[in-house]
Amino acid sequence: MNVGRPKDQELPFFGISTIKAATNDFAKANKLGEGGFGPVYKGKLLPQGQEIAVKRLSKISRQGLNEFKNEISVICRLQHRNLVRLLGCCIEAEESILIYEYMPNKSLDSFIFDSTKRVLLDWRKRMNIIEGIAQGLLYLHKYSRLRIIHRDMKTSNILLDCDMNPKISDFGMARIFGDNDTRGQTNRVVGTFGYMSPEYAVDGRFSEKSDVFSFGVMLFEIISGKKNIAFFEADHSLNLLGIAWNLWKEGKSMELMDSTLSSSCSSTEVTRCIQMGLLCVQEKAMDRPTMSDVVSMLSNKTMALPLPKEPAFFSRSSDAESSSSRKRCHSGNDITISDVDGR
Repeated sequence: MNVGRPKDQELPFFGISTIKAATNDFAKANKLGEGGFGPVYKGKLLPQGQEIAVKRLSKISRQGLNEFKNEISVICRLQHRNLVRLLGCCIEAEESILIYEYMPNKSLDSFIFDSTKRVLLDWRKRMNIIEGIAQGLLYLHKYSRLRIIHRDMKTSNILLDCDMNPKISDFGMARIFGDNDTRGQTNRVVGTFGYMSPEYAVDGRFSEKSDVFSFGVMLFEIISGKKNIAFFEADHSLNLLGIAWNLWKEGKSMELMDSTLSSSCSSTEVTRCIQMGLLCVQEKAMDRPTMSDVVSMLSNKTMALPLPKEPAFFSRSSDAESSSSRKRCHSGNDITISDVDGR
């Protein structure tokens, strides 16, 4: 499946022989995972020994082909310390391959949802990760050569380097906005349910505020160590956003926090962080802050925060659930990590 060389010649090209040598001819032992795009391998460029991650487009994946074209057109023109770096590509002998910097600590979800590894992330490290993600998103929305809406922000798409710095990855679903564009709409909703904003999941409308909503969901997952799924109680069910809202209203914010963090943060810090997250997951896009606002809130600890309204409770709205399920297409970017360390 040949997709043709991209027009942007700033992106280095690698020969297929170089990639085969780096991955030991795509050896099973080097396979890191598999997604809708295709398999991902760990490799080592010879002779210098630089470690790389190799995304190999599946020859039968139409979704992967679309993501390949989109990703290569977007990320090759981006450069920020909180975005995963695309080192080059290989389009040769019916192969379509993307080569990235290798992230030895895999993805964020492999830490925060793991009962053993989560203890390695204290409050300060988690806040550094939150701040890094915010900086990366702000760059995409405002400061890059392109204005980009990611559309698939989630913890499995945040990779961690050797120092636990976060890097936003997987731009296959991203959309580029023109200078005068403020929002877009699609009949093919892509992404991951639970991270999607209400207006996107139900009506296919997306904007910078869609990414802000996803960021808010990730913030709650990072500080709680829980996934945004429904939690069933005696007479009702709430997702993680609903739990956060109720605890914040009742002055019990510390109960949302991951129990492993109890000795590394104060109730004031946790309450402020939850309030900020609630602002990001407001039902209406116009009520959410911009990523510029979020970065200001994170950097200025004395800045007064607005009071949030009740957020979007997806698990409460059967109409929204059924409407979005008719239209949405789950991301093919979900990667199942194998036993090989890193990604």
